Amino acid sequence: MSRGVFVGRFQPPHWGHIEVIKWCLDRVDELIIVVGSAQESHTLKNPFTAGERMEMLLLGLRDAAVDTSRVMIVPVPDIAMNHVWPRYLEMLLPRFHVVFSRNPLVTRLFTEYGYRVESPPAFSRGAYSATQIRSLMLRGDESW
Repeated sequence: MSRGVFVGRFQPPHWGHIEVIKWCLDRVDELIIVVGSAQESHTLKNPFTAGERMEMLLLGLRDAAVDTSRVMIVPVPDIAMNHVWPRYLEMLLPRFHVVFSRNPLVTRLFTEYGYRVESPPAFSRGAYSATQIRSLMLRGDESW
């Protein structure tokens, strides 16, 4: 069985994230979705708690008809030592074989630890931006 990891802050989750998750699930049997910066909430950059983000992700996946039995959503607090972050995730998560990321630092760190890293396409990157969504929410604009 193959298992992958996809890390994000999901502040908030959006349809671009859902599309990436679906893309990842086409490549592995199970996917661990890491809700990063789990300790952060109630700020402009990180307004939602880890629990709220996990609920939103699950609802979005169900709305998109994703088989959630193939998904684990795990909150992970930050650590301030990038060089050991892959080992930190190994300690907290079930065994995984591939990491899905477009982030150059994540790619470098996991590659250095011997993991295969795949870069998902940027699904409608211009249409879906968590930063833009947070800005609209802050202004009370319900178009998000």
